[in-house]
Amino acid sequence: MSGQNLRVILSDNMRSLRNRRGWSQMDLAEKANISTNFVSGIERGLQWPYPETLQSLAAALDVKVYELFRPETETGPGIGEYMERFTNDVMIVVQESVGRSLNKVRKLYTVKNGQ
Repeated sequence: MSGQNLRVILSDNMRSLRNRRGWSQMDLAEKANISTNFVSGIERGLQWPYPETLQSLAAALDVKVYELFRPETETGPGIGEYMERFTNDVMIVVQESVGRSLNKVRKLYTVKNGQ
């Protein structure tokens, strides 16, 4: 694998991991304690980070350094991540629905009992 391929993999993975968290380049830069311009340069394949910076980026993204260099097919969200997201979304909808139902019952009960 060439150095250029590693740059492409690193830039794609950083961007993907950052976007999955809903972060801007500025957010990642702040969390990794590096400049936004440097994050942008890495993501565009124009700059190459030192090992210490890779460690800071990995820590900020909550991954191991080697995960920044996995090909896309290995770093994409797996079924477990999708199921976790789905479960969380379902729980939010259920909680909102139960909350609305309880408010309706509460209002009905209050009106019937004259409170």
